[in-house]
Amino acid sequence: MRYLHPRPSSIVAALYTARDLGVDVAILHGPSGCSFKHARLLEEDGMRVLTTSLAENEFIFGGESRLEEVLAEAEASFAPVRMAVIGTCVAMIIGEDLESAVRGVTTPTIAVEIHAGYPENIDGVIATLEAAAGAGWIDEQELDRQRRLLTAANEVERLRGGASRAYIEPERGDLKHLAARRLLELARSGLAGIAVMNAKKETAYMFSDVLAALHEAAPGAPVRYIANLEERGLSKIRADARRVREGLEGRGVPVEAIGALDEYGALGERLGAEVRASGAAYALVAGVPHAIPREYTDGVEVFSITNGPRQVAPLRDLGHAHVMVEVDLHPRTLGVRSIVESEFGTVLRSMT
Repeated sequence: MRYLHPRPSSIVAALYTARDLGVDVAILHGPSGCSFKHARLLEEDGMRVLTTSLAENEFIFGGESRLEEVLAEAEASFAPVRMAVIGTCVAMIIGEDLESAVRGVTTPTIAVEIHAGYPENIDGVIATLEAAAGAGWIDEQELDRQRRLLTAANEVERLRGGASRAYIEPERGDLKHLAARRLLELARSGLAGIAVMNAKKETAYMFSDVLAALHEAAPGAPVRYIANLEERGLSKIRADARRVREGLEGRGVPVEAIGALDEYGALGERLGAEVRASGAAYALVAGVPHAIPREYTDGVEVFSITNGPRQVAPLRDLGHAHVMVEVDLHPRTLGVRSIVESEFGTVLRSMT
């Protein structure tokens, strides 16, 4: 399928994966404006993102000497533990030899040959993980696991997510105060409910707040709380899961951990079975709600929370009665180490 709406970039995906691997300094080998917004966001998360700032003359004559200069300067200025050189469209088109450039530094450094021309952004993730495996940063077992998870996440997006149509109109979803009022009405009625977080990586810092807010606004309600907070995967992912779980437990939320933060795309059947087995009349699902196939939620009044405006229509197609968007969630969860209050959580708490 050729998409008419924008899709995530494989270059950006490589940057985020480098961060998850504990890279201190990432160098984009290309023009200074390449992936500008996400580079700035990642700096909020503690990873320095530099650029070789290739200009027109280097598009013709090559920029490997410039890359060598930036690598040496980064090593001398920041004393990083790990570095990564991330390719761009320009670097790949003119045939830059990234591997040759990284051999000149003593800091453990990987070179990721990637560009934005791939149809799926997971190519950037896989390329980074393969380079990390080649450097001994992860083992082959974890590499295989990540490949399986990425394939599953891609399939979910293709079937029920932002890649399910050539063009999806972005929407802001339902009014949060109306959905919150209905959710609290159900929770306070005594009917059985279930609250599920199936979050992607650091987005859990805000999606978890939705569960905490329901628990605070309807104390004693017969609600089962589930979240994908098992500690598996790359080091940052494990640490994020631990912090979020401890944050929920500290607020008295009796949360059950099912699945890990990097398994969001592969948990649909498992989480759906839990929803069905619970006998819940209503379900609050935050994070990647579309991972759960429709057959598991038919007959259940679903309140879904996403951070994707283009995910609203697909969620309604799945029969979700209430669909809300957490605007600016991703920027607000970068660089944090504790649960961040969500808009929907704020509205729920205001109704106590």
